[in-house]
Amino acid sequence: MIIIRRFWTGNIASAEGALRAGCNFYAGYPITPSSDLMEYMARELPKRGGVFIQGEDEIASINMLIGASIAGAKAMTATSGPGFSLMQEGIGLAVMLEAPLVIVDVMRLGPATGQATKSGQGDLMQSRWGRHGDQVLVVYAPSSVKEAFLLTIKAFNTAESLRTPVVVLLDELIGHLWEVIDVPEDIEVVERVWSSEPGAFFDSEVPENPPPMPKLGVGLNVLYTGSTHDGYGFRKTQDPDAHNKLVRRIHRKIYGNLDRIFIYDYHGEDAPDILFITFGSVSRPTTEAVDILNSDGYRVGILKLMTLWPIDYTVLKSFVDKSQIVIVPEMNLGQLIHDVKMVGGDKVYRFNKIGGGIPIYSSELVGYVKEVYK
Repeated sequence: MIIIRRFWTGNIASAEGALRAGCNFYAGYPITPSSDLMEYMARELPKRGGVFIQGEDEIASINMLIGASIAGAKAMTATSGPGFSLMQEGIGLAVMLEAPLVIVDVMRLGPATGQATKSGQGDLMQSRWGRHGDQVLVVYAPSSVKEAFLLTIKAFNTAESLRTPVVVLLDELIGHLWEVIDVPEDIEVVERVWSSEPGAFFDSEVPENPPPMPKLGVGLNVLYTGSTHDGYGFRKTQDPDAHNKLVRRIHRKIYGNLDRIFIYDYHGEDAPDILFITFGSVSRPTTEAVDILNSDGYRVGILKLMTLWPIDYTVLKSFVDKSQIVIVPEMNLGQLIHDVKMVGGDKVYRFNKIGGGIPIYSSELVGYVKEVYK
């Protein structure tokens, strides 16, 4: 295996991951703290034969991605909380059209303008549920610069293989963190399945397998609509059976592939007395706290979730059931904890910190464990 060493930020690593995955179209609008990712793509993408467009706003940008995706491009944008909010209707349209694309959300502190240069983890629920209607998409969350690179590639691979939008949730601390990483050369890149023959491009006999994308420019007549439609794209806005079939199939192609979508990492003692469950930048001080506590005679572990949606609750419960106490540290007022409480109940504790982008420190978690677990 050939390894190349690089000194990157999380934002640069995400951009490089997109380029490695074959991204050839970027449309976006600058917004702190994702602007340097966009600037990097503006410089590098045209060098590699791609197209870069600065949209007039985030609404225009997400809709440009949809058009580019349908036309055959591997499309990407990056934004932060307020811009992500503006994109939600377009993301919902991409779900309905089954247009593969990738959105990187470099989280900052809200609500509203909030503290634009400071880090937070308040966009988890927005990434899952920001759109109206019954829908599901995939959300990945890196906790290091290398993971920003690899999970952006995985986001493109997932988008292309399942015909779905995919969100990469960075937080500002990871987006602007500089790290030396080893970048492997032999990385799998998935290409979408195309069809040049007439067919039902919005239906599949096996719900877990999305239909192929129709190739443009070969004489196919394809209808794309955000309204309820049948397998050929014809609008069926008064047909309950058509809506039921369509939405359940779009839902099933995600959940039917949960085993390869849901990824995580575990570190610490087997069957620990105390289990931390984390995502993003908070995983870093938590891992340090786990090592400190284990050296002090505690039995502690950390389950780091790299997929935040959909969650495999069977896997999550298997870790929670082995532990006496579960602690969910987050740089928000509590979002991931709702999933953990669903499987862990009263033995699940929260540790929350917001404001000023001040990270959660390992010393705080060590002190909290020694206070709670007596």
